Amino acid sequence: MNIVVLAGGLSTERDVSIITGKKVAKALRKNGHKICLLDVYMGYDNDDIADIFTIDYDFTKDIDSIGEKAPDIKAIKKMRTNQAKQCFLGKNVEKICRMADIVFMALHGDVGENGQLQATFDILGIKYTGSGYIGSGLAMNKSLSKKMFIADNVPTPEGQVFTAQDDITTWNSFPCVVKPCSGGSSVGVSIPNNRTEFENAMREAFSFEDEVLVEKYVKGRELSIGVVAGKALPIIEICPKEGFYDYKNKYQAGLTNDICPAVLPDDVTAQLQKTAEKVYQTLRLDAYARIDFILDKDNNFYCLEANTLPGMTPTSLLPQEALATGISYDELVEILVEESMKKYL
Repeated sequence: MNIVVLAGGLSTERDVSIITGKKVAKALRKNGHKICLLDVYMGYDNDDIADIFTIDYDFTKDIDSIGEKAPDIKAIKKMRTNQAKQCFLGKNVEKICRMADIVFMALHGDVGENGQLQATFDILGIKYTGSGYIGSGLAMNKSLSKKMFIADNVPTPEGQVFTAQDDITTWNSFPCVVKPCSGGSSVGVSIPNNRTEFENAMREAFSFEDEVLVEKYVKGRELSIGVVAGKALPIIEICPKEGFYDYKNKYQAGLTNDICPAVLPDDVTAQLQKTAEKVYQTLRLDAYARIDFILDKDNNFYCLEANTLPGMTPTSLLPQEALATGISYDELVEILVEESMKKYL
């Protein structure tokens, strides 16, 4: 097949997306597909795109790793000169995507994952991997996800959503977890222990967006469960060597120990996997996703969020879970394409 691997974009997870895209493109080429790895925002300057799937084009050649901090999006915008900066799709992106049999969505966060691009592709008749616009939107907005969890009896930490205009002094439970409602990769997430730390955490979170979710802190084990074609993969436990599973610990090799399958009682494993599959259905997800949980000392578990385009970097969780079942990275990428294609049969 001719496949566009769409990466980059303008979210705080841009660097993560580029490494995901680079690794996915390599795997798909090994699987025999013709690939165009494309930055959704920067686009492709050359108007001669007839041979785009066979030429030696790779905008990631000089990019090998993810930095310790999220990228400066204002600086990224200044780099584009080929069209108006307010247009999310770069030059020739739509045309090239129309030429593909399917677009592999290697994007993370913001427009690439919140349903906006999915809806655009639906209107244009462009096939793509992962969930549709409804599931993407529900999962990306943690406020909406939490409402769906509560309505469908999925256990989740107590929380409250604040806008920049709200009185944050109404929150009085510490420690707590502060997170931007539609962020990813734990960018802007903090765990304040007192009022002063809370106020600082809220200021930081509001610097990313105008809606912030505050949750009661649940001390416990961090777990994640990939779901492919509606079926849960083995559970992975995430053990940061220091602090919590933030941006740095997620993507810098050696800072986190991942245990897969997680060492859990059989009944707890079964309940968690069943709940992950339920969340997948509750949020109307398609093809694949990754569901995150926290497990307290009494083996009570709480769903934190769902990721509709989970990372596929060298330290990402979904490939590790698949490997625990004997599925290699290259095989997993092929499965994700095949499952996504089923939406269009």
